[in-house]
Amino acid sequence: MIPKEILKKIQQIEIHTRRLVNEAFVGEYHSVFKGRGMEFDEVREYQPGDEIRTIDWNVTARMGRPFIKRYVEERELTVMLLVDMSASGNFGSIRHLKNEVAAEICAILAFSAIKNNDKVGLIMFTDRVERFIPPKKGTKHVLRVIRELLYSKPTGKGTTISIALEYLNRICHRKAICFVVSDFIDHNYGHALRIANKKHDIIAVTVVDPRECELPNVGLIELKDAETNEILLVDTASDQVRKEFHTFNNQQRQERSKLFRSMGVDEITVNTGRHYVEPIIRFFRMREKRY
Repeated sequence: MIPKEILKKIQQIEIHTRRLVNEAFVGEYHSVFKGRGMEFDEVREYQPGDEIRTIDWNVTARMGRPFIKRYVEERELTVMLLVDMSASGNFGSIRHLKNEVAAEICAILAFSAIKNNDKVGLIMFTDRVERFIPPKKGTKHVLRVIRELLYSKPTGKGTTISIALEYLNRICHRKAICFVVSDFIDHNYGHALRIANKKHDIIAVTVVDPRECELPNVGLIELKDAETNEILLVDTASDQVRKEFHTFNNQQRQERSKLFRSMGVDEITVNTGRHYVEPIIRFFRMREKRY
């Protein structure tokens, strides 16, 4: 049995994200993620204004008057959500934990996808693949995806993004739109990312918390690494310590973004201290202009 608080949370996310999808995301999603191409629909008689190059000369010769081939966009796509469930996601210094924000972002993307009749699949990972839900359509399926993101208890604590990307390539044989939702606190995933991006359309969704970028001046504190359990004593009253912390994290962020750009991987950065709607819409509009 799923606890009542989880069911309530699922319902809250469904109501909130459905409203956002209907108000802001459906048109943006459709205009950016187009179908795999055009497929033949029918032959109909030529009308003034039709493209001459669409004339079907075989039918025209047989009928004695011009006919054209009509094509429609082959819309159906597969959207894969690769979601980092490692222990570092259980951190949040404002209102929401990183994994809660990640679940809402996935709900937004999933509801946008099924609204456009696309399939949605899920790969949950830590330092191993925790769960795979094959791509399907429908509201019931999306609610299952949200439930798994909120309710599942991962067995691993660490983060190995390359394992999730390698698994994606094994189980997903056709090109898919793949959102990798993570804080990307990991190393050595560049090779796997490059290979996956050649086959699929990979989009990195980086979830960060303000306290991972800036240390407040609150004196002597203990910092615990959620993935390794390592404890570090830090004097936040020191200007030098705070400056080094900021410099290190800023450098990590720049190196990560540089890696994504070098591979042609788009990145959406979401801060738990701000709403995620603006960066997602900004991403959609940037993609639309590009294509």
